[in-house]
Amino acid sequence: MSGAPRPAARGDLVPSAILGLLGTRGPTSRADVARALDVSPATVTQLTRDLIARGLVMELEHAPSQGGRPGRLLGLVRSAGGVLGAKVTADHVAIVDVDLDGTVRSSTSHPFNPSAPDALDALGHILGSAVDDHAGHLLGIGVGIPGSVDSQASGIVEAPTLGWSDAHVGAVLRAALGVPVLVENDVNTLAVAERLYGTGREHGSYLVVTIGRGIGCGIVVDGAVYRGASGGAGEIGHVPMTLDGPLCGCGSRGCLEAHVGEDALLHAALERGVVGPRGTSAGLRQAADRGDAVALEIYREAGALLGRALAGIVHTVDPEVIVLLGEGIDAWQHWEPGFEPSFRGHLLPARRGIPFVIEPWAEDKWALGAAALVLATPFDATDTAGDQGRLVRERLHAGAGRTSNGPGR
Repeated sequence: MSGAPRPAARGDLVPSAILGLLGTRGPTSRADVARALDVSPATVTQLTRDLIARGLVMELEHAPSQGGRPGRLLGLVRSAGGVLGAKVTADHVAIVDVDLDGTVRSSTSHPFNPSAPDALDALGHILGSAVDDHAGHLLGIGVGIPGSVDSQASGIVEAPTLGWSDAHVGAVLRAALGVPVLVENDVNTLAVAERLYGTGREHGSYLVVTIGRGIGCGIVVDGAVYRGASGGAGEIGHVPMTLDGPLCGCGSRGCLEAHVGEDALLHAALERGVVGPRGTSAGLRQAADRGDAVALEIYREAGALLGRALAGIVHTVDPEVIVLLGEGIDAWQHWEPGFEPSFRGHLLPARRGIPFVIEPWAEDKWALGAAALVLATPFDATDTAGDQGRLVRERLHAGAGRTSNGPGR
């Protein structure tokens, strides 16, 4: 297991990592900061002295001591900056306004038509209103997209579910908004959020798997999101499961998503008489909750297929743990009877003990994941965010002296 991701030796990253650590872990002693970031106590003392002088960090109460003089806890000055996170879907954009420590100030949802000719301009207008409403010093905006993104910095998107091909999302939004914009696959944003606030704080390598409209996967290896050659790693929803199975939205047949995605489950429920022609996935879940045998079998079959697919991914990536979440997770009690035996049964004996964690779901979690792209830049040892990450860190250090009533940009 590994703790917080360790920064590289670049001069701008260590002080930023101190700020990021205080934001994600809360009040921390200088000694614990030094241990978490693998730097010397003298370096932490020197850098925090400067951060305190610039109004970015403050000293709080004394920490408990094991002997000797008790240390002082360090805390973040939250007014030093805030972040916006946006999740783009096929019919709306969810936006959260977030403090440096991950606290959500506000959450909003806006209708959105990605197939409109002026879709990117409309997205810029929606986010522009959020920028204008933001109180204080805005560090940047994270945007989560259901598709492949070439890099967080350039933000060129291939998103078939939105009808976007070679969409220059990052460039358009930066020109419209005048602040750093990081763009990433939406499931990868959840993996970044886990790294800052969840399971990833205790594990260096893990999978974040989402079930809902589709099946997605974020892959974290040695503390960093694995993106693949073109930003498309983790598309496990398109792992082929059957030769001549149902048609998938990607154009192929028999994909995992075509068998166990939300539309697939609803289609099976309609065919087997669990719901009527206007039935919904909520109706399927309610039938299962009531003990309907056919509804329970639909979920059991879906769980078994998901378990078999994830066993193959575990053999390929060798993670320490799997995190399962998403819009469909509220029905997990019905997935699990099929998932558990299939997953364990298809693993090699040495891997059968791998744990999986089920996390509760809320709609704004997607947008909070997008915000985490910006909040993670202090730990960006591999320069994933490129020039946009460097701009975020510059704005973070420039936040000294600003108050919650200061300018939004």
